[in-house]
Amino acid sequence: MAKQALLQRELKRDQLVAKFANKYNELKAISKDAKRSDEERDAARLALQKLPRNANPTRQRNRCEITGRARGTFKQFGLGRMKVREMAFAGEIPGITKASW
Repeated sequence: MAKQALLQRELKRDQLVAKFANKYNELKAISKDAKRSDEERDAARLALQKLPRNANPTRQRNRCEITGRARGTFKQFGLGRMKVREMAFAGEIPGITKASW
């Protein structure tokens, strides 16, 4: 099980990303728009830098829903590799069976 502080930090990041999502996307679109003037694009980049660091979606980490483990998570299931293996062997994940040949 992951430390509770790490899980809480991740929840705070999720909330910040959701809070600033619209503003972040607008500023990102302005900074990439070649039709706009250089001054507008620079102003958008500066505004992006003034947003909180954790408002950037790339700072989010995929974690196992059950254990909170950060590494070895399957995006398809939202679970860590060990939990996927346990649940697959127990038949709790539909469509997944143990390989045999």
